Amino acid sequence: MNRITVRFTGTRLLATCAFVALLAASKSQQPTVRVDPADSLGPRRIETQTQNAIISDYLQAWRSLDNAFQQNQPELLDSDFVGIAKQRLTSTIREQQQLGVRALYQDLAHNVSLAFYSPEGLSVELIDKVEYDVQVMDHEKTLGTQHVHARYVAVLTPTEVRWKVRVLQAAPQQENTLEVQGNP
Repeated sequence: MNRITVRFTGTRLLATCAFVALLAASKSQQPTVRVDPADSLGPRRIETQTQNAIISDYLQAWRSLDNAFQQNQPELLDSDFVGIAKQRLTSTIREQQQLGVRALYQDLAHNVSLAFYSPEGLSVELIDKVEYDVQVMDHEKTLGTQHVHARYVAVLTPTEVRWKVRVLQAAPQQENTLEVQGNP
């Protein structure tokens, strides 16, 4: 059996450990994604490349949503949301700012099925059975954490370079649990 010896200087070891920790954290934060086959979406057949772009852009929109809520910065929604979805999310973030709270989302799983693709290719509707945790913070104090299973209906519209979420509406699937932090 061969033995490999690796030597690092103190600075290099710290940098390597930080990089490995960052990779591990980024992998653990990736949600599980399942996409149902897109058999019949109405009068127009969807190409695989288009479907992949739609799903990729939709998941990117969830990451933008998380960042915007976590940092209370509605402008972080600009690259992934338009229309009523952007208006509603921006309004919610502004309310958070006024209250001095913020929401931290941990996106856990998406089960996406494409429901409709318009004949002219200008919109696609998808259904997402999503699972996530949301933690509400008042300054740096955790007020509570909620585990959510919800069914989202989303409508995406193509723009110059990507698909953007125009409608994002949730309807809870089942009872969600809320864990409230007690006062010390």
